[in-house]
Amino acid sequence: MNELWVFAGVIVLGQFSPGPDMVLITRTALREGTQAGVEMAGGIACGLAVHATIAVGGVAVVFGRFPVLQWALRWVAAFYLLWLAYGLLRSAVVAWRSGAPQVTAVKANGHSPFVRGVLCNLFNPKVPLFLAAVCAPFLAGNHPSGWPYAIWGVVVGLGVGLWSLWVLLLQWRPLRSRYERAAGWIDGGFGVALTVLALFLMIGR
Repeated sequence: MNELWVFAGVIVLGQFSPGPDMVLITRTALREGTQAGVEMAGGIACGLAVHATIAVGGVAVVFGRFPVLQWALRWVAAFYLLWLAYGLLRSAVVAWRSGAPQVTAVKANGHSPFVRGVLCNLFNPKVPLFLAAVCAPFLAGNHPSGWPYAIWGVVVGLGVGLWSLWVLLLQWRPLRSRYERAAGWIDGGFGVALTVLALFLMIGR
């Protein structure tokens, strides 16, 4: 159980690190309300379920046998994060120049919040890389037969649970108002954070 708590802590740190899922669900919760935000949390959790299944099923082993695959995916992830960072920084510059708070929802026309959450997570290269790296050491060694299912349950359970709590927290009016006033600065901060993460991926950190 102690090992499972440690694993859960690592997953929480990864979940709330700046990334596409956090940006998308934060803006959706602020723009479209609680129901849309919770639906998106469910969609993100479904994407996590797919990634967790693949990670627990042996992605780390494949990466160990074919280092070039890990290298290629790391660079794809880095460029994807740089592209997202560019969009956030551009949004921040627009907000600073206009002098007005801007909280722009990131959405695909015709897609429900649930579908947008699934697509955002599935096409986020950070997620499979992170889960493959984190799950591998916790799956090594002697564990009960149900241990892989426990690892999978922690990933998916924390995904839907903590994102839903985050959506509810964002409905608190004082926090909501402060976020809206500081949207440009927050977008800029997220953009810088994603750039740093991309650079770390490039140098293999």
